[in-house]
Amino acid sequence: MAEIALRDITKIYPNGTLAVRNLTAEVKDGEFFVLVGPSGCGKTTTLRMIAGLEEPTRGTIFIGGRAVNALPARERDVAMVFQKSTLYPHLTVRRNLAFGLMMRRRQGTAWRRLLSWLIPNVRSQLQAEEQGETQQIAHTARILGLTDVLERRPAELSGGQQQRVALGRALVRRPGVFLLDEPLSHLDGRLRSELRHELHLLQRRLRATMIYVTHDQAEAMTLADRIVVLNEGVVQQVDEPLAIYERPENRFVAGFFGWPAMNFLEGKLTQADGRLSLSNEDWSVRVAPGKVVGWTPYEGLPVTVGLRPEHVGVSDPGQGGAALVMEVALIEFLGHARLVTLERGGLRVTARLVDRCLLKHKQMVEVFFHMECAHLFDGSTGVNLDKGRLTG
Repeated sequence: MAEIALRDITKIYPNGTLAVRNLTAEVKDGEFFVLVGPSGCGKTTTLRMIAGLEEPTRGTIFIGGRAVNALPARERDVAMVFQKSTLYPHLTVRRNLAFGLMMRRRQGTAWRRLLSWLIPNVRSQLQAEEQGETQQIAHTARILGLTDVLERRPAELSGGQQQRVALGRALVRRPGVFLLDEPLSHLDGRLRSELRHELHLLQRRLRATMIYVTHDQAEAMTLADRIVVLNEGVVQQVDEPLAIYERPENRFVAGFFGWPAMNFLEGKLTQADGRLSLSNEDWSVRVAPGKVVGWTPYEGLPVTVGLRPEHVGVSDPGQGGAALVMEVALIEFLGHARLVTLERGGLRVTARLVDRCLLKHKQMVEVFFHMECAHLFDGSTGVNLDKGRLTG
């Protein structure tokens, strides 16, 4: 079993930098667990502590139910793939892939080979193991597109090929836990997408425990069974991808996930003519009926409303039902959709449109918001008020 439990992990470097603070999380056996966040949030430091390359200042790390803080990296049954490939330059691709397997069975091999001359069963077992390793290497090379370069050395490979070899070396070993530190970040877009797909399928077939570090929220959403979101060394949310997208715990999580990013409208909730609205100096947006009961307790307080671009609509002037009249500042074509940036005074929002409505730069349009899909955040703490009460 390869469950991992992190109990109150804190890492403070000698210069006083707090990299990780009181991190507690559990990774189930066979789970694809993703650590995601901006640069410097502590995700790679966490991965290195699990691997045994960094020592936590406080807290305990368990792998398979066993505390491993005192164990060196080689005794933790983990394989780590770094952001930059770390290959043996004098070995061919084939031998780089086989290196971990060779080191694993080196101990006792000389005695077994001696016995194989005397005991046929031992000889057959050794041959079967070597044949299995050869097939394993060939299968991994085929998955990663390395079959044609197995006899080349790292200096003869492109950067993308080198990283695939590093990934393959970990996959071939079949350790208890795979630790992957942004292994696809140096690949071009198409190859990155293909390898991400293959890695996901491979993990599903093996049911291997994988902890994957990335700053790419799209990569986290597509790969993960569960995600831990980090910011400045602190856990912001641990949940399944859909839950993080639809029910973010705070404004940071809401803004980090989703492309384009969530729109944020800052103002106060006010009552007028029996209607609850979000209001600012230049505009007012009516709150959806289904939100009124939950949002009324925050009337008069500074709040932020979050709306994803797919929940912003645009219509031609005079069509009715508009919340605001805004100017088209930018149109970006994606083929299947368009991203339209809309402005009014200091307010700027992005709409993701899939209809065929013709728009032009500088055109004035009516913009309406699907407020039934909106999130309400505390204006000072950023806490999602649809999930928790206002603080302070």
